[in-house]
Amino acid sequence: MALLQAGVFCELREVALKNKPVEMLDISPKGTVPVLQLDDGRVIDESLDIMQWALGQSGPDDELDTWLCPQSGTREEMFALIEKNDGAFKYHLDRYKYPERYEGVESAFHRQQGSEFLMKLENVLNQHNFLFGNEICLADIAVFPFVRQFSHVDREWFARQPWPALKRWLEVLLSSTLFENAMIKYMVWQQGDTPIYLNG
Repeated sequence: MALLQAGVFCELREVALKNKPVEMLDISPKGTVPVLQLDDGRVIDESLDIMQWALGQSGPDDELDTWLCPQSGTREEMFALIEKNDGAFKYHLDRYKYPERYEGVESAFHRQQGSEFLMKLENVLNQHNFLFGNEICLADIAVFPFVRQFSHVDREWFARQPWPALKRWLEVLLSSTLFENAMIKYMVWQQGDTPIYLNG
């Protein structure tokens, strides 16, 4: 979504994680996605780093400045929230969603722990439309995919929760053209395939 928003031109390569192509492992041996290789050979293999790089490529632009410099709060507060999302919330999300992968895990406990983070988001979103004001910023795009995952584990349970502002925020992002364009499905890439370009 950040690449689309910033208008960055790049070649897309859809991969199957059960059959990771050697070309991907050659540039990023840790084998996680996303991974971005720049023209100069540098590799960025963390989502947040890719987002920040992309948003920094377009030069001065009011809308992109809003993404990086939120209306309400500071950049430090924005990155602190993203860190909580990527750290403690993701820890509980993984164990709520995939309890069978972890020994001695009770899914309900981790759902409750994750819910505490979502309640904090609810309180913030009761004050304005997005996490740091009335315009989308980097935090919204970094956090909402994880909230989306959480909401899909047990949709009926999630629907019953007293989080109207959070649900509205989630629906706004899920119904956005930006999200729809980011979620276009592509065939799994193989060596020799005709390139597919983003923002081409």
